[in-house]
Amino acid sequence: MPLTLVPLHPLFAAQATGVDLARPLSTAEIAAIDTAMDRYAVLVFRGQPPGQPPGQPLGQPLGQPPGQPLGQPLGQTEQVAFARQFGPLDLGLKRLKKQPDRLAHEELMDISNVEADGRPAARDSRKVVSNIANQLWHSDSSFQDPPGKYSMLSAVVLPDSGGETEFADLRAAHDALEPALLREVATLSAEHDALHSRMLLGDNNYTPEQRAMLPAVSWPIVQTHPAGRKLLFIGVHASRIVGMSMAEGRMLLADLLEHATQPRFVYRHHWRVGDLVMWDNRSTLHRGRRYDLSQPRELRRTTTVERQPALVAA
Repeated sequence: MPLTLVPLHPLFAAQATGVDLARPLSTAEIAAIDTAMDRYAVLVFRGQPPGQPPGQPLGQPLGQPPGQPLGQPLGQTEQVAFARQFGPLDLGLKRLKKQPDRLAHEELMDISNVEADGRPAARDSRKVVSNIANQLWHSDSSFQDPPGKYSMLSAVVLPDSGGETEFADLRAAHDALEPALLREVATLSAEHDALHSRMLLGDNNYTPEQRAMLPAVSWPIVQTHPAGRKLLFIGVHASRIVGMSMAEGRMLLADLLEHATQPRFVYRHHWRVGDLVMWDNRSTLHRGRRYDLSQPRELRRTTTVERQPALVAA
C-alpha cells in the first residue's frame, strides 16, 4: 500500500503508514518519504506490521493527551539498513568515545540511561549527563560539516511517564520573526560547537585532542532548505555569533531560541514502544523531556549526513 500521511500538528509533523521499514524500500517509496519530509519535517512510523490503520495519533500538538500503544521496535540491523537508504550515516560525538558500545552497530546512537546489563546507570555518570544534554533544544550534528540531515529514533524501553520528545518548526519560526529582527540576523552566522551543550551541564572533561577532533563550524543563521523554504538555523550547539561579543551574541541566540520554541511551533511526541520517528535536522530543533532516571529508557538513533551541501544561505 502507498505511503499514507495523517497530519499531527497545524504546521508540520505527520503520522506515516503503508511502508514496511524492515525491508528494502523501492525507489518510489524513498522518494515518497523524501517528499513527505520536505512537507512535514517530522514523520511518525508505528511499529510493525506497517498496514495498521492510522487510528488515534501517537503524538499531538503541545499539551494534548497521548494516543494508544501499538507495535514492536525495529531491529538494530533493520534500523541501520533503513537509515542507509537516505544517505551516509553519521557517528557524531561517538568519534570522541573509546569505551565499548553495547549496541550491535557503530552507526547506532545509544540514547539511553542504561548500562550494558540493562540496568539504569548512576545519575551522575558521564553517560547520563551526556544524554541529559539531549533535553536542550538542538539539531543533531549541526556542529560539523556536513551537518546532520535526517535522524531516525526508535523506542525500545520506556519509563512509566515523561521522556517525551518535542520538535520545533524552524521554517515557521523564520516566517513569524519580527521583520526588523529578521533583517538584522539575515547576514549573521553562528559558530556551532559540539561540546558546548555538555559543558553547559558541567561535563568539562575533554582533552585538547578530543576538542580538536570536532572543531567548531560556522553556519548562516538564516538559510534556505533545498525544498525552498527559509528557516532559522539555531539551537544549543550555536555557542556564539561571529563578529559579536560573546555576551551580545549569546543573548541574541537566546532570544531567537525562545522565539523558535514557542508552543505554537512545537509538536510533542508521546512515545510508545515500537515507534520510529524520523525528522529533518535542517528544518527542526528537538529536545527530550525529563523522566525518572531510576527507570530505564532506551531509544536508538541513526542519523544521515547530506551527500551535498545541505543548506544555503538565504
